[in-house]
Amino acid sequence: MPLATEHEKASSHKDSVFSCLNKNFECTRLFETGSFGNGTGIRHYSDTDYFASIPNGQLYSSSAYTLRKVKEALQETFWNTDGIIVNTPAVMLPFGNYASESLEVTPCSFKGLTETPLGEFQAYNIADGNDGWMLSSPGAHNAYVQKHDDRLNGKLKPLIRFIKAWKYYNNVPISSFYLELRVTKYAEDETSIIYDIDIKRVMKMLHDKGLASIQDPMNISGYVNPCASDSKKDDALSKLATGHGRSEKAYEEREKDIDKAFYWWDMFFNNEFPAR
Repeated sequence: MPLATEHEKASSHKDSVFSCLNKNFECTRLFETGSFGNGTGIRHYSDTDYFASIPNGQLYSSSAYTLRKVKEALQETFWNTDGIIVNTPAVMLPFGNYASESLEVTPCSFKGLTETPLGEFQAYNIADGNDGWMLSSPGAHNAYVQKHDDRLNGKLKPLIRFIKAWKYYNNVPISSFYLELRVTKYAEDETSIIYDIDIKRVMKMLHDKGLASIQDPMNISGYVNPCASDSKKDDALSKLATGHGRSEKAYEEREKDIDKAFYWWDMFFNNEFPAR
């Protein structure tokens, strides 16, 4: 789990970010979303995410241009902060040495309530990566994960964190949002979670499906892609094949040779697995 101090370093700038966006775009609300708020973040790797609710009339038809203008406004406010970039659908502001000390601001416009399998939730338009806008509902997706985490006695979110840790430790260019949906979808059919077994099964599922896009279980965001580009997907598939093989080897050794099992889990997590 991320440390509270990491979160505080990024979130301490919230008021200044809101003031900037309110002045330049009439932003009405800045609220936290993402892994930190949902309990699926990874220490040193998961950034702090905020949605910036901006009146539709203050946004441009081009989401890419909107992101550029938001980045320019934030750069003017945080003139002494290097490395502010557009990271669609957000603008990323690095406030420390770790990614977890970065703040990502996603400009959005409120679109009212949307119906989902779990009821009505607030929905927003955010940049879709193709210069347009797409619907998003952080509250709905958080409720989806929470429902199955509760059903599985609090063991789903740690499973998601294990898979995300593999992603970050091995620099695998797969969307965290995609992994969160995939692992939760997998867990829909499970009655219990045993971590070494289910990590292996999740890796096999991801490998067998070839990182195919997943249809949003909340019927909001359409099909969610695993990677930002074809070249990144090729890289991810290669690393996924390696990770899948290592999780299989770790599982095979769990009853025969615990030292070898630990060796393969350490390989799986790129030498970040705790020593015995």
